[in-house]
Amino acid sequence: MPHTRQQIQQDVLKLLRNHGKKAFRPKELAKRLSYHDNRTYGLFRSVLGEMEQRGVIARVKGGKYTFRPRPTRLEGTLSVNPKGFGFVEVSDEKGTRELFVRTRHMGTALDGDRVRVAVAARPRKGREGRLQEAEVLAVVERKRAQTVGTFCPQSPRFAYVQPDDRRLTHDIYVPASQYNGAQEGDKVLVSIDSFDDPHGAPHGRVLTVLGRGDDPNVQVLALALSMDVRSGFPDAAIREAERIEEKIPQAEVDRRLDLRKKRIFTIDPVDAKDFDDAIHIEPLENGNFEVGVHIADVSHYVRPGTAIDAEGYARATSVYLVDRVIPMLPEKLSNKVCSLRPHEDKLTYSCIMEVSPRGSVKSYQIRETIIHSQHRFTYEEAQALIADKAASHAFAKDVRRANHLAEVLTRKRMKSGSIDFDLPEIRVVLDDDGHPIDIIRKPRQQSNRLIEEFMLLANRTVAQHIATKRPAPPFIYRIHDSPHPEKIQQLAQYVRSFGYKMKLHEGTAKANDLNDLLKYVKDTPEAPVIEQAALRAMAKAVYSPENIGHYGLGFRYYSHFTSPIRRYPDLIAHRLLKHYATGGQPVELEPLLAQCDHCSERERAAVEAERESVKLKQVEYIRQHLGETFAGVVSGVTKFGVFVRLDANLVEGMVHVRDMDDDYYEYDERTFALMGTYSGQTYKPGTPVTVVVAAANLEDREVDFVFAS
Repeated sequence: MPHTRQQIQQDVLKLLRNHGKKAFRPKELAKRLSYHDNRTYGLFRSVLGEMEQRGVIARVKGGKYTFRPRPTRLEGTLSVNPKGFGFVEVSDEKGTRELFVRTRHMGTALDGDRVRVAVAARPRKGREGRLQEAEVLAVVERKRAQTVGTFCPQSPRFAYVQPDDRRLTHDIYVPASQYNGAQEGDKVLVSIDSFDDPHGAPHGRVLTVLGRGDDPNVQVLALALSMDVRSGFPDAAIREAERIEEKIPQAEVDRRLDLRKKRIFTIDPVDAKDFDDAIHIEPLENGNFEVGVHIADVSHYVRPGTAIDAEGYARATSVYLVDRVIPMLPEKLSNKVCSLRPHEDKLTYSCIMEVSPRGSVKSYQIRETIIHSQHRFTYEEAQALIADKAASHAFAKDVRRANHLAEVLTRKRMKSGSIDFDLPEIRVVLDDDGHPIDIIRKPRQQSNRLIEEFMLLANRTVAQHIATKRPAPPFIYRIHDSPHPEKIQQLAQYVRSFGYKMKLHEGTAKANDLNDLLKYVKDTPEAPVIEQAALRAMAKAVYSPENIGHYGLGFRYYSHFTSPIRRYPDLIAHRLLKHYATGGQPVELEPLLAQCDHCSERERAAVEAERESVKLKQVEYIRQHLGETFAGVVSGVTKFGVFVRLDANLVEGMVHVRDMDDDYYEYDERTFALMGTYSGQTYKPGTPVTVVVAAANLEDREVDFVFAS
């Protein structure tokens, strides 16, 4: 079974702790721990670096590592609960753990801050379940320089801004001279300039008035900004973008591989404007296929050291909110110059592969190219050609041939251990004023899978191209660690409450076992609930210069190469590929590691903003249906109540125990069930139910249901 980061960390700490002050070279450590294969050794070196950076172990003279005793003062990141208390995640020789911080011990720290804490004594025996407590001594690094909230004047002399993010438990004090035109009830972007007195309030200034707090469009933007999403480009970046010429110089055409006569086309969502990728497929005389994946050559236009690049890196990703896209790059680039629009010459970076009918890549080349997309399909248009074999179109044969190969690639991937998370997606239909009028499920069609498989193939090929060089130079990989055994065991226990059994091997699950579970529950009412639970049991995919493979996809090598218009890691990959292709020396590892960490963090923030913007509109939609009855399924149970997900629109809410007045209910932790003492009525995950919408709170994005009589 492959080693995980946590297992390696525990092994290293045990060995070093048992040898006191003795120090070891990395290769000596690896030999003593029996880490012989290249994958494990590469992961081991990455873990050593992380442990040294966190101060868990020390590197001494000669590049040797030794044990560092546990300090009583630690640093970590503070997460604040809306009720006022918080948790600090710290790392020491016992691994990563959480410390509990009471409200009175928070000092002037705010949610997300890097803080230094003093660790209190351990809980007394018999209270092992309680977390060890800590007190914030100092703010090492303030995460937030601004936030979003509602403007609330208090007197002619000052106002408060109530943060939308409930994890910011202090209102922001704003003097009258810094209102910037804000009126009562406006949503505003406010700075956090100082916070010196824990008994007072942070001081700030109104930076921007976003608009009225009851405007649905303003609510979405305010939500995104409150989650640290950047909106609006600096003037310098806009000026740079406007100076970029759309016409391609002949000298640039001459030095590239010219593919303008190839039958190249795009398939994208109907409302897409930033076309990252185009493809072509043609049969070869030997029975194989030439498959071209052509990616917008953003690195040609966005150069290091420019204002555009600085802003693109700060954002690191485009953010797809429920009602708009906040792009990573200015519109001149994302929607025009770089976008692979049909019937226009475009600069691309292409991965051109010879692929067998069984889906094996026989050869490939990665080249700077120029293309001319000959047709733009929406997913629906491409699907119509796939579904109707008699449909006529100039590119019908190309689309069907690509779909057939994509199906082969999917089967090959599944057989190799790729996990098929077919999670349902929804689209919120908005009226012209931004109010939700319908919520529909997005169908996942063959045309979607077609593009997914071609992009996966290119990403995998590019990663393998670099990782198999000897020696392999530093690169940016998309990695996904194997899940922690404890989470897999919790998942197995959870699905048992639905009546399903998941195979475990030595306390964990193989990818094929997870796939078997997902196939078994497919098309059942509880499928979305179990798929979400399985996804939560997984480790998070991140960017890293250390290749450990991708557990979820079952790939030994994987990167992100195919979306540089909307993902900065792809832009990094392009730059590194070009650098190494021209004989460039290996880049420094530490700066690349910092870039990977930043991109991973910004991705998490974007995903949260996207998810919460959809949830906001779901709550607004269901608020229009107070008192109405819906069918749903129990998605979770706690001692406080029952979570229910509606079948029609995937809106989730809670039936509180206080509103279950037909019986006295008790919670059974073993079966995740609430059971009525007298009636025997049982609610557990997967139970079909009918509920009435009782309340919907937009500010908290929470929905309350009651069971229908």
